[in-house]
Amino acid sequence: MQYKRMPIEIESPESLGYDSIECNLAESSVRDIKYKDLGIDLNQLVLAYDNHIGKPALRKLIAQEHAGISEKDVLLTVGAAGALFIINTSLLTKEDHLIVVCPNYATNIETPRAIGCDISFIDLSFEEQYALDLEKIKSALRPNTKLISITTPHNPTGTIVEKKILENLCKLAEDQGCYLLVDETYRDIAFHNVTALAATVSHKAISVSSVSKAYGIPGIRLGWVISRDPLLQEVFLAAKEQIHICNSIIDEEIGYQTLLKKETYFPKIKEEVMANFALLKNWMQTHQYLEWIEPSGGVVCFPRFKKIVNIDIEAFYKTLLKKHRTYVGPGHWFEQSKRSFRLGFGWEQQTSFIRGLANIDKAILETLL
Repeated sequence: MQYKRMPIEIESPESLGYDSIECNLAESSVRDIKYKDLGIDLNQLVLAYDNHIGKPALRKLIAQEHAGISEKDVLLTVGAAGALFIINTSLLTKEDHLIVVCPNYATNIETPRAIGCDISFIDLSFEEQYALDLEKIKSALRPNTKLISITTPHNPTGTIVEKKILENLCKLAEDQGCYLLVDETYRDIAFHNVTALAATVSHKAISVSSVSKAYGIPGIRLGWVISRDPLLQEVFLAAKEQIHICNSIIDEEIGYQTLLKKETYFPKIKEEVMANFALLKNWMQTHQYLEWIEPSGGVVCFPRFKKIVNIDIEAFYKTLLKKHRTYVGPGHWFEQSKRSFRLGFGWEQQTSFIRGLANIDKAILETLL
């Protein structure tokens, strides 16, 4: 495999240095939680190798939220990124074909590229509300199609795959004899009805999630793969064991104790997200220069400059960061035009978020042609 660093990682806020950014609107997660605020005691934890599949009590806790899923269907991984790497490297070879929806989280594209498999890109478009077109996926199928890869709620647009479309995608995978990978890391922050976990719909569906995006603890690097196919999970476990044997026992224990108290603290997280989203929606509804497809979940959206707007796009990003110390994710992070950018509304507190939106307006006015 030939690895190449991704722009989204090279230019990430943590790579630039958080001290260089005052209003961080590039983040794709909710605000990070301090360890001291979790109220967790790890003093009695034995720092040993642990269950290779993952802490049984934690897997049971994750499974019990979904009908028809048991702890044996859950494999704990090093973040959702670790899960995606395991899935792609386990299922794809140079002789296989992948269908991936774009734009997408970069790992869902770059890892298959490193493997060298054939890839068909299904482009979501602004003009079609970033809606998934099942017929385009059907037409892209080949005899050697091994995997169909989607995200919902979608990163970076925040759109959600409707229930009927998800069911049809699962049926398509079953008929084709391939797998459907569904990155569902924002699933718990759907604004309205939460779509069923893909793995509950079909044994050919593979669901991936983590505690990073919705729960504010990305630093513990904990994610999971859910699949009802025991033979497939055995393959994924073999991959995990060869990469890092097992997860960090500290990470798993923090994740477990945090999720045990989910009902006491998660409503507050969602309340803060929705408060920022209300501000964002009001700002976008009357915006002179920007347009968007309103998201239905997650903590990111993907606004773009209206076609009639003549702006020095490079100067806009430079002015926004260097002069106004505000950061957004330029479109090239997703192999899209820089006239679009990912804007996160879950990470900053309300005062900083409002200031960040105002700074975007200032940078626009200062770089119009």
